[in-house]
Formats: sequence, C-alpha cells, structure tokens
Amino acid sequence: MKESAKAKRLKRHQRRGKQQSKLNLVSLMDIFTILVFFLMVNSSSDVQVINPGKGIQLPVSSADTPPADVLALTVTQQDIVINGRAVLKRADLLAYEGTVEPSLKAELDYQARRSDAPAPEAGRPITIVADRELPYELLKKIMSTCVDAGYASISLAVSQQAEQGA
Repeated sequence: MKESAKAKRLKRHQRRGKQQSKLNLVSLMDIFTILVFFLMVNSSSDVQVINPGKGIQLPVSSADTPPADVLALTVTQQDIVINGRAVLKRADLLAYEGTVEPSLKAELDYQARRSDAPAPEAGRPITIVADRELPYELLKKIMSTCVDAGYASISLAVSQQAEQGA
C-alpha cells in the first residue's frame, strides 16, 4: 500500500529528530587559539606604568633597570598622595617643624600592615613620584618619615633619557 504524503512527511520529521547535531570543532579551535595568544601577549608584566599626573615633571635619568611594583607616594602641587588617596596638604608638611610627620607616618604604617609580604631586611620599598623642582626640605621630611615607618628602600621616579646616537 502506498503511503500518503502526510505519512512520508511525519517519517522524515522523525528521522531528523533522531539525528545528533554536530559541532564544528575547527572554528572552535580557532577561537581558543586566538584567545590563548591574546592572553599570553597581555599577561606580560615587565613594565610598570607610573602616572606622574598633571604638572609633575619627572627628572631625567639614564638608568636601565625598570621599577618594581611597589607603594607609590606622589607629591602634587597641593597634596601628598599615597596610592591615589590624599593624605596631607603639601603646605602643611612644609610648615611642619619636625622631621617625621605623624599623619603621613600613620598612613605609611597602615599601608605596611595591609601588605601581606614580610618586611625585607633592607626595609620596605617605596617610590616617590615628585616634580624635579620639589624643595629639598620637603623631600627630606618625606624621606625621613618613610624611613621611620619602615620604608627604607626609597626610589625616586624618573623619566628615561632618550639614547644619544653615536
């Protein structure tokens, strides 16, 4: 007996439903390969970017060693900033008579307690980002406070000098 058109259509529909769908692995592998290369290129942490901010002209240096990822203390025209948080007014520190400013030391002590790593024998590292025209008295007070708070490994942020062609 001959099947009707409806019966043929139902059989075809049932056969399609029983087939397993196939996944195109070639395009999936291409996507993962690109993703792996992208992550490998972007995961290199050889360079530390220190944003000196507006109005700060860093001194020029010919040093080749890159800076380590450490606590950054920035001296702007108005404030003393540690990790993006204003701690003290620059004028207040300049007017302070002693060598170790208490509120700056308190913030440095807080940052030291937050750090998970034990303090190195040479002292904790810190980078001071300041304008090259910073008065020496102010720099001396900042450095004295840092040393008193246990940050004895002090670095000054500089701009790398362009190499002169011979």
